[in-house]
Amino acid sequence: MKTKSLRARALEIVARQEISRADLKRKLAPHADNEDELEALLDDFAQRHWQSDERFAEAYIHSKSAKHGKLRLQQALHAKGIDDDLARELLPSPEDELDTAIAVLRKKFKQPAIDAKEKQKQFRFLAYRGFDMNTAQAAIKQAWAANDENN
Repeated sequence: MKTKSLRARALEIVARQEISRADLKRKLAPHADNEDELEALLDDFAQRHWQSDERFAEAYIHSKSAKHGKLRLQQALHAKGIDDDLARELLPSPEDELDTAIAVLRKKFKQPAIDAKEKQKQFRFLAYRGFDMNTAQAAIKQAWAANDENN
């Protein structure tokens, strides 16, 4: 029985999904004869634009940014081997992040906090989702402000 070549395995992986160079390397490493062969293949795929960390980061951010804040997205991208400068470049603007935080907060909590304990619960929820302290505080203040003005 003939085993698949390293190149065939890599093509199957990149054909199915966007993947970071670090993740592709991790998946292919057990099948590579040596490090040089693997690096040469990864360089070739990057040169041909079959694999792109930038494209992967854009797709990842697009799929996760409706639920998570910058801190969580940046941490996840760092874990996937994406350069921190590239990640910062692609992350949502502070205005977009605030809008996301408000939407996430309003989806989880149907009404404003009635006491300090509830406010802390909302704050912890936003922090867990990866929103920084300033964004979380602003979201908690602004989430139901539009409703208050309409009543």
